This record gives sequence, structure tokens and C-alpha cells, in this order.
Amino acid sequence: MKKIIIITYGTFDLFHSGHSKILARAKALGDYLIVAVSSDEFNKLKGKKAFDSFERRKWNVEQSRFADLIIIENNWEQKIHDIKHYEVDMFVMGGDWKGKFDEFKSETKVIYLPRTKFISSTKLRKKLEKINCPSKSGQ
Repeated sequence: MKKIIIITYGTFDLFHSGHSKILARAKALGDYLIVAVSSDEFNKLKGKKAFDSFERRKWNVEQSRFADLIIIENNWEQKIHDIKHYEVDMFVMGGDWKGKFDEFKSETKVIYLPRTKFISSTKLRKKLEKINCPSKSGQ
């Protein structure tokens, strides 16, 4: 019997419960979960600055114990190559990407999972910035 292979992609910055939940839900869809973590260089190309280094973000995903294989994501074009190379049965992304990867439906099943409400790396980063850079009026 063939294993059902799932793949997902992300930056996984400031790893939080939302990341754990989406990885758990992705893993529950099949037998083998591949997680692609965006490289620092790719994040720069996307205009993103991660708080944590690639090594730390990869380590956090490893510690979640949901991923069977972790790979590095270096560019946008890599996704279709990975789908074919790993013979992926399901491509899973967070709901905020809904519709953005429908082009892959000819190669694999595409699923968008809802994000965890009230938590995101962006919100956490903003809180950290407030703590580290208090306003002058508050000094």
C-alpha cells in the first residue's frame, strides 16, 4: 500500500502553537509529511526578515516531531519540482494562501487549512518590537 505523502512550506518564524497545529493537521491527512522551511536568502527575496535564523527555524520544526523530512525552500519555482520529485499526494498550505497554488491541482491535491485564530508570527514580531523599542514618551 502506497504511503500518502504530504508537503507544506513556510518560514516558521517565532515558532508558536499555530505552527504546531497546522503541522499536526497536515500530518493527519496522510502518512509522511515533508516540511520545506524557507531559507534566509529566499525570505530576503520575498521581502521578509525572519526573527530567527534558518537553522533555528528548522530546529523548531524538527522539535515539533510532525515532519518526517525537512527540506530547504530556496525559490518559488521549487514547489512544482518538489511535488514531482517526492511524488506528493497533497500540497497543504495555510488558508491565507487560498487560491494561490491552484495551478498545482493538475499534479496533486491542493488543500488550504485555516490558520489558528489570534496568533501569527507577524503579531508576535510586533509585540517584540514594542518591548525592545519602547516609544520615547514611555521612557
